[in-house]
This record gives sequence, C-alpha cells and structure tokens, in this order.
Amino acid sequence: MTLRKKINEQFNAALKNKNKTLISTFRLILAAVKERDIAKRTEGKKEESNDQEIIKVLRKMKKQRQESADLYKKGGRHELLGIEEEEIKIIDAFLPKQLSEEETKKICKEVIKSVGASSPKDMGKIMGMLKKKYSDLIDFSKVNLIVKELLNK
Repeated sequence: MTLRKKINEQFNAALKNKNKTLISTFRLILAAVKERDIAKRTEGKKEESNDQEIIKVLRKMKKQRQESADLYKKGGRHELLGIEEEEIKIIDAFLPKQLSEEETKKICKEVIKSVGASSPKDMGKIMGMLKKKYSDLIDFSKVNLIVKELLNK
C-alpha cells in the first residue's frame, strides 16, 4: 500500500472518529502533498508524487513543527507546544524509523574513515556520502554536530 493511501485511510478513520487533532493534521499533510503534486505538474510531470517525495514533504513538515515547538518552549507557551508535539507524533507515524544516536555515530566514523577526512574542511565529502547512502535512516540535524565532534578529536 502506498503512503498516500495509508494517509487517506487514516484521515477517513479520523473523520469517522471525529478526532479534531488528527483531522487537522491530516488536512495539513494532504494539502502539502497536493501542493507537491501541483508543483510537479508545473514542471511538466503528470504522475502524482511517489512515496519518497511524500516522505520529503513529511520531513519538512516535521522540521517546521520541531522549530515551532522549540520557540514555544522558550517562550513558555505550553499549550501551543503540546499541539506541535502531537502533530510531530502523527507525522512520525508515516516516516521511516531513524537510527539512534549511537548507530549514527558509528556510521559517521565509518564514513570519515572511508573518505579519509581529517579536518572540518572535509565536511562536504562526508555529508555527501552520508546523504547518498543513508538519507532515510539518519537525522541530519544531529549528524552535523556528530561529524564536527568526531573531526575535532
């Protein structure tokens, strides 16, 4: 079953159950996916977005919500923080599971060795290799810090 179908099925279930949080989050997700489809059509491609493209849209949405949650936390807006965290959980349900920090560190060490990196100047090579091989498995917001830490040892 495609990711689009899973999202639509869960959206319909949320409508039947009258779960307002789920309904609003699924509407946001479906609107973002539809926007992506329209953008593809303007590029001359007629097919709908595939699962990989939908995952990219979901990752972007998750990142936006995490940034908002951080701001709400700093501002003491706990009611809004709760809403953002709920939306993140819902979006996470459709994203592939990511590796833990320890597993990410291990992969980063291996890539640093294989590339022969020795200084922060080699960051581009390392990140390129990681994105090429592990784009769906690793949280790149954490990778940057991990790689810098490993290179500065």
